[in-house]
Amino acid sequence: MQSPNTPMPIKTGDTPEITRILARAFADDPMMLWLFPDAEGREGRLAQWFDIMLTHKYGPLGHCERTRAAAAFWTPPGTAEQHPDEGTLARIDGLLGEHAARLGEMLELVGEATPQKPHWYLAVLGADPAAHGNGHGAALLLSGLAKADAAGLPTHLESSKQANLAFYERFGFTVRGEIHIPGGGPTLWSMWREARAETRQ
Repeated sequence: MQSPNTPMPIKTGDTPEITRILARAFADDPMMLWLFPDAEGREGRLAQWFDIMLTHKYGPLGHCERTRAAAAFWTPPGTAEQHPDEGTLARIDGLLGEHAARLGEMLELVGEATPQKPHWYLAVLGADPAAHGNGHGAALLLSGLAKADAAGLPTHLESSKQANLAFYERFGFTVRGEIHIPGGGPTLWSMWREARAETRQ
């Protein structure tokens, strides 16, 4: 019998459940609170945001896995950047409303700080708060790290929640710098992990 926190590929039919899980996981995330400052209807908008991220970006381009209560979106090196079509851009603008410019500012700063060395990138990792402490996030992190290690490649991520730094440090990540988003935006911690000869799952 498969364990509830065993990583498995995200299938098309999983999207509604995954987006709801991630909306709950990022409900108190400083970056999401900055992009979606209006409390009313925020969870629904976050679910739509992660739907866009999964179906139009990381699903087609990356490596997306889930457990029964968490999800992770990775991109390996060499992944061709896909510019969103007009319909997707309209959805993003509709979700962000008057705060749409904040996304562009953040992405520009993150892009400038992105390491140029080939690496695996952890774009999203989130677990339903009701399942915290049951190893879902750790299982997904180890699964991605194992693939990066097998390719002999380092890994990179940004965290906008300082409380999560210790979690990533347990798996070998170190803080390489801070990205300060202007206009009252959050701080992002850029984290890096060199490849290892073996990652135990």
